[in-house]
Amino acid sequence: MHLIQRAFQPEHDQSAMLALASANPDQHMRSIDLPYRLSSWTLDDPANIAIWQTDTGQIVGWAALQVPFWMIDLVWHPDTPLSLYRAMLEWADQRAQSLIGTKHARPAWFVSVFEHQHELREVLTSQGFADQSAVEQDPWSKYLFRRGNQDPSPVSLSTGISIRTLAGMTEIAAYTSLHRAVFESTSMTEGWRANTLKQPSYRAELDLVAVDQTGALAGFCIGWFNQQGFGGQPSGQIEPLGVRADLRQQGVAQALLAENFRRMLALGAEQIFVETDNYRGAAFNLYETVGFAIHAHALVYRKDYAA
Repeated sequence: MHLIQRAFQPEHDQSAMLALASANPDQHMRSIDLPYRLSSWTLDDPANIAIWQTDTGQIVGWAALQVPFWMIDLVWHPDTPLSLYRAMLEWADQRAQSLIGTKHARPAWFVSVFEHQHELREVLTSQGFADQSAVEQDPWSKYLFRRGNQDPSPVSLSTGISIRTLAGMTEIAAYTSLHRAVFESTSMTEGWRANTLKQPSYRAELDLVAVDQTGALAGFCIGWFNQQGFGGQPSGQIEPLGVRADLRQQGVAQALLAENFRRMLALGAEQIFVETDNYRGAAFNLYETVGFAIHAHALVYRKDYAA
């Protein structure tokens, strides 16, 4: 199979990139909520993405340096040779090197793979990446949680707290401010959040917020839905979920999730997923409380770069 690497063309490629991931959902942790990631400001610079296609122009692989996440996203067609995965990593290494000395440089870049993807893990190791699950200091891996299509349990909210959909573009600034506060990070921007509303697969009814008695935003929970999710089944995924610090441990996250579950089930979802890190005990407890169970374990591989 002769493959051609070319530059990313924002006006033409994103739909095909999403379609490739959607057609092969079991290879990737983020096939359902990928529109959220492809809305980030990393795509503002087309040089952060590379495309591989056949002689006939069919896109069969792509790689993206997701600067906000310090992650390298890789998607490929299952019929392509393993050499494509290696080539994508080599391109990512060159791109990471080129960012050294710029504001988007990162001291380390990460790639996640399912634990059972042994061939990919071998390629990562050969390319200088190291598995972080067994390091002595701050071991890191990821878990994909799944719940079935059972109805969610009712959740009682404190007086004055209500759940509704985001008020579209008019509430982007308020959402961005809350997101930054919840995650203690400035990575979220108004442009990124606005881009999510423009994604073809975006569903406004799954873009939920919690509001306090003053009308201020108190939490958020965005749901993503794909008719062909993991195992080829209609599936939903939560990304992101957050609650304002002063209202945590009061059932707000559970209420947001329960409402999103109801809406996803109404769309026909047979299963719903969410991802979290191995060290987030509070997230583990929350997800198990609302009916999730571990579905898959993903390892995180790291490669360091000069400052």
